Amino acid sequence: MTPPVSSPPVASPPPVTRALTPVSKVLRLCLHALLLGLLALAAGRAVTDSAPRAGWVLAACAVMAAVYACGVRVPAVHSSPRAGALWLAALGAAWAALLVVSPDGLWIAFPLYFLELHLLRLRWGVAAVALTACAAIGGFLAHSSAVTPGAFLGPLLGGAVAVATVLGYQALYRESERRRELIEELITTRAELAAAERSAGILAERERLAREIHDTLAQGLSSIQLLLRAAERALPQEAPALEHIARAREAAQENLAEARRFVRALTPPDLEHGSLAAALERLCAGVPGPRVRFSLTGSPRVLPTPYEVALLRIAQSALANVVRHARAGRAEITLTFMDASVTLDIVDDGHGFDPSSTPPGSPGTGDGGFGLPAMRARAETLGGLFTVESDPGQGTAVAVTLPLPLEHLEPAEHSHKAEHAEPAEPADHTDRTDRTDRTDRTDPVEAL
Repeated sequence: MTPPVSSPPVASPPPVTRALTPVSKVLRLCLHALLLGLLALAAGRAVTDSAPRAGWVLAACAVMAAVYACGVRVPAVHSSPRAGALWLAALGAAWAALLVVSPDGLWIAFPLYFLELHLLRLRWGVAAVALTACAAIGGFLAHSSAVTPGAFLGPLLGGAVAVATVLGYQALYRESERRRELIEELITTRAELAAAERSAGILAERERLAREIHDTLAQGLSSIQLLLRAAERALPQEAPALEHIARAREAAQENLAEARRFVRALTPPDLEHGSLAAALERLCAGVPGPRVRFSLTGSPRVLPTPYEVALLRIAQSALANVVRHARAGRAEITLTFMDASVTLDIVDDGHGFDPSSTPPGSPGTGDGGFGLPAMRARAETLGGLFTVESDPGQGTAVAVTLPLPLEHLEPAEHSHKAEHAEPAEPADHTDRTDRTDRTDRTDPVEAL
């Protein structure tokens, strides 16, 4: 018998790496019972019929049973193709000896078919089945003087049934494996999705709390400070209430600082340990797939937390669209600081799309996201401008521009606007009111 090549069987279950299923155990037990039962039948017929070579038949049956039992007990037979081929060769030799001394050895060819198809590659297994069938036909003709069609049809049909049965089992096994892998992938994906949704929910709640604190508590404390400073200016310098007003202002200032610390603590993790530019650079470095480059233009400055959060989220959403839909090879993110605004541009060389149609990542596209509408809503919430330029085959360019609050403008421009915003105070209060006015314009209304 030709030994098999060193590669494993095409579709045989790997018995050493995975526990046998109940069906596999039952099939294996049935194969053991079939072969041993046929050997017992051949030996019993030789003894009861007083065959002239009954001793040889018993010896051949005993040798074949011993070889079969050794192969069943040795794990290498099932894990190594070479060991399996050697075991089949030894088993075939013992069967050939039995076939020479007894015509009843013909029936043992049927369980041998299954062993050969199980342990050998498909093409070598079919060849071994054909060789076994020919040997069975030859053994029958050697013991029978009459030649009948059954002598040929029996072994050949048995071999064909064995091949069809094994091929059907292998097809069912492959389908079962595909379903098992699909179920495992589905379970893993559901767990990852649940974790991602939980993380997204936590981040969304953090951002909501930060906005609520900024828009209510912090702004209210800033207004209280403005009112108290206005009261200070309205009262004469020797008024007894000035001391109480000063204490109230200090308390409001401390609580405003505490509110700002709360807002900073509720910012996204990507912004906790660095600036917006650093967070965007880390985002570009961690994008799978296309090569993403980050560039910074202008003089960086500290932005209000809602601005940094909005720009970071827009960049994350845009890059997610690039990875999922654009099939781009390169992308670039540019953060530009100008005198009165900040601009974020995301450009890729992907397939592009028609902006007049439903874009990827929009509601109704089936991908479960909000994409471009969500980015536009973030920009418009802060009074910004959101634009998308794209054509099929020409890539996509996303740009968002946010106007800077007055307290985050360039110092020269800010002071110029401040000089034209209010008239000068009377001369007798110049020192105190000028100092207070500067504080009013910068400190209480500073964005969080």
